[in-house]
Amino acid sequence: MVILKVIHFIVALGVIAGVLLQSGKSAGLSGAIDGGATAFFGKKKGLDEKLSRLTTIVAVVFMITSLLLAFF
Repeated sequence: MVILKVIHFIVALGVIAGVLLQSGKSAGLSGAIDGGATAFFGKKKGLDEKLSRLTTIVAVVFMITSLLLAFF
């Protein structure tokens, strides 16, 4: 039980860090123009996309540990 709480705490810190490290999606008009250009010419996966995927995975683990703590 204590180990699960420690894991939950570490995962919670990971979710917080992942959300804070992501860049904002509202870049204004320049973001809209850049978004169209990268959609046309193509773009490799950048750090933002990898960080977004990692944050999603950590958030799912956070939900699972939350449910486990609720049942035990």
